[in-house]
Amino acid sequence: MTTIIQQVESKVKNIIKDYKLFSKKEKILIAYSGGKDSTVILYILKKLGYNVEALTINAFIGNYSKKNLENAVKFCKEHNIKLHNVSFRDEFGYSLCYLRNLIHSKGHKIKSCTICGVLRRYLINKYSKKLGANKIILGHNLDDEAQSVMMNFFRGNLEICSRLGPITGLVKSKSFVTRVKPLYFITEKEITKYSKKMKFPVVYTECPCSSDSYRRSVKVLLNELEKDNTNIKQNIIQNFIKILPKLKKQFKTNKEINLCKYCKEPSKSDICKTCQLVSLIVKK
Repeated sequence: MTTIIQQVESKVKNIIKDYKLFSKKEKILIAYSGGKDSTVILYILKKLGYNVEALTINAFIGNYSKKNLENAVKFCKEHNIKLHNVSFRDEFGYSLCYLRNLIHSKGHKIKSCTICGVLRRYLINKYSKKLGANKIILGHNLDDEAQSVMMNFFRGNLEICSRLGPITGLVKSKSFVTRVKPLYFITEKEITKYSKKMKFPVVYTECPCSSDSYRRSVKVLLNELEKDNTNIKQNIIQNFIKILPKLKKQFKTNKEINLCKYCKEPSKSDICKTCQLVSLIVKK
């Protein structure tokens, strides 16, 4: 009988092989939150002999961030994995909650998850290049991806959908480190079982700042629908994968990725979203 350990590890191997995500010659950087998903994939890739290091971004969300960082440090030390620790305070001067309050005080009602997502993506790409990583590993599981697909369908964002998948993005560029998802076809339940079976030091509660997020609403909706259709999330992803090549072809461009005129990081416009947020913070 196949154990949950064998089941998850076999799926990870197949995803890496089928989608040619990375090789053992490449330097792999895990976007490591200290949560169950990133801990599981970090452990498996280390076990399989890949050249992995971990990058954690501390947003200083009270005890939640503190405990996750403690767990990350403990786990990496125990498994002899190099951990790079970057913080919002060092990069932007403030914690996430303080940044949100500053932005709100200027009359811009931007949700915590939006601010956090923009700043995290910026830092992950910036430090991946600085550390010489060939690929960034995201710990997104099947549930996360089903939510992302539906969020963007509901909003009519087909172009954003075209950037999703086991390998993200549309255009290869030296300014943007490719992000891949070895947990793409693995459910949250499977990952939770694996993590608990291995007794990993992990906080299983959700981020307290995500309570009013759009993603949380879509997650609740899909979980409710799953009660009557147990395969709904798998069906979303399996069908999305079938149309993804057409979406990528439709929105792919030969143009070079635009760079922000201030920070020189990838951006769709002249000023990237991170610099736009920072301008709101310093603006009088």
